[in-house]
Amino acid sequence: MKYTNAKKILPEKLIREIQKYVQGETIYIPKQKKEYKHWGSLSGGRQWLDRRNAAIRHDFKSNNSIEQLAKDYFLSIETIKKIVYSENKSSERH
Repeated sequence: MKYTNAKKILPEKLIREIQKYVQGETIYIPKQKKEYKHWGSLSGGRQWLDRRNAAIRHDFKSNNSIEQLAKDYFLSIETIKKIVYSENKSSERH
């Protein structure tokens, strides 16, 4: 996390107002909700997991056993069960 001296970016009047509530401490000012990104949306991690899970579902529908899928994808049996028995939610994320 990057820290910036308030005197460099905020007007003096606003600094004095903030000092009524806090002085000499580090505070975190969160982004606005509209600025948040979903996990993995920038790195491509989310898309990779969605493709992997779709492949697992496809393989399961092609009569591969849960145990075999766990071995093939290096995942636990419980994780495979969660993937194959849940609805595909990737379209809801975008």
